[in-house]
Amino acid sequence: MKIKEGVIQNATFITAEPGHQRVNEPRGPEAKTRRNKEGEWAKKGGKSHYGYKLHSKMDIDYDNKGNRNHPCSVHDSQIDLSKPGEVTYRDSGYFGASCKGFNATMNRATRSHPLSIRKKLQNKRITRKRAPGERLYAVIKNIFKSGHVKVTKTLRTHTKNIFTCFCYNLLQLNTLKQ
Repeated sequence: MKIKEGVIQNATFITAEPGHQRVNEPRGPEAKTRRNKEGEWAKKGGKSHYGYKLHSKMDIDYDNKGNRNHPCSVHDSQIDLSKPGEVTYRDSGYFGASCKGFNATMNRATRSHPLSIRKKLQNKRITRKRAPGERLYAVIKNIFKSGHVKVTKTLRTHTKNIFTCFCYNLLQLNTLKQ
């Protein structure tokens, strides 16, 4: 399979159970608790999230190419899933980050530097290309109900998300076949 037009890179929160422990209960890896041991806290838009971020890369033609899990506290700009020669469409969360391929990241206004009309139009064109990439997360969270994990380790969460993305590819194959 070859990538024709480019890839979409995006991320979403996968929440986990932060749990509640009493002061006299043991902590650390030996603790018997339902608390997720490797998730972390992050804040976005005034809301706090505990768990992981699912970073994914998919072809513009709706084919999921790969994914990675990281704790919530890892910023989007630190993750690059692109390969040399690929056109990579990313949202403004990746603003300022390096890209191995051709960087088609949305621009973001910074302090005392508002976006020009040209950059606003460029963002609009990138948004149109990126829009199909949001369907993956809508299906994962709304149809598969996999927006919250009950497993306690990063490796288990990653394995669960690999199977979820594989099921999304099967669903997409069935949708395209009809």
